[in-house]
Amino acid sequence: MRALQRTASPIIFGMIESITSTPDASLRYARVLSIAGSDSGGGAGIQADLKTFGALGCYGMTAIAALTAQNTRGVSGIHPVPPAFLKAQIQAVVEDIGVDAVKLGMLHGPEVVEVVAWAIDRYRLPNVVLDPVMVATSGDRLIAAETVAVLVRELFPRAVVITPNLDEAALLIGRTIDGIDALDAAADALLALGAQGVLLKGGHLPGDEVADVLLLRSGERHRYGSRRIVTSNSHGTGCTLSSAIAAHLALGHALPEAVAHARAFVLGALRSGADVRTGHGHGPLNHGFAPVPMHRLKAPPPGV
Repeated sequence: MRALQRTASPIIFGMIESITSTPDASLRYARVLSIAGSDSGGGAGIQADLKTFGALGCYGMTAIAALTAQNTRGVSGIHPVPPAFLKAQIQAVVEDIGVDAVKLGMLHGPEVVEVVAWAIDRYRLPNVVLDPVMVATSGDRLIAAETVAVLVRELFPRAVVITPNLDEAALLIGRTIDGIDALDAAADALLALGAQGVLLKGGHLPGDEVADVLLLRSGERHRYGSRRIVTSNSHGTGCTLSSAIAAHLALGHALPEAVAHARAFVLGALRSGADVRTGHGHGPLNHGFAPVPMHRLKAPPPGV
């Protein structure tokens, strides 16, 4: 055994020496920061965001706003992260690595929302995608009622797009959205709350077709449609879509194209994970169905 170790060691050291190089300061990865809650079951939240960033060839980072005790059947507990520590996480990441896009997920309290708004302004964080997570797939409420007004006031104007589902949109505008013909009016109402862009997701409407509407403050409107994929493995779909949009913004796509690419990724992840059993409730998507290598970008953007 000793003879084998003596023989192997020079080979190992030689391999290490052969790949050692000085980093090229002109190269970097597309950097995406998720500020959201953790899902201990791995299907949604921070965990889904990191899987999505990696699958799309981006460098993912996190600032965890809350811990959840969660699985495919529901949320049994939420443990908030102190706002000061959330701020410390954001500062640590942004001041060292930098950020090309930000995904915002579950932000449980007003103080946490205010920290995020401060960080966006302080560091001029670009390409902020806000998924106003309020209700889990299981139906569990994930955000305090008093937080909603602060979220709207502080973060809607600072995000390039918000991505509510129908339940979240109904809560925000104070009325139900009962059909595909109501999507446009609901998107208008959400934009009137101060958002720069709205992607209203119509996946909770009945029917074989899924329709989403993207409305921008310029008046530009895009409609996206696809055949419904029937599966119980849909936990984390909204988190995955918003993080995929952020990833594609970081890669340089305009918002309408980023949404189209993100929807294609989610559909592929749903389709490839539809027949797999994970847990006893709403299972996760297959985020790793078609991973790509990390993108190496030549020149960093101005600013951060």
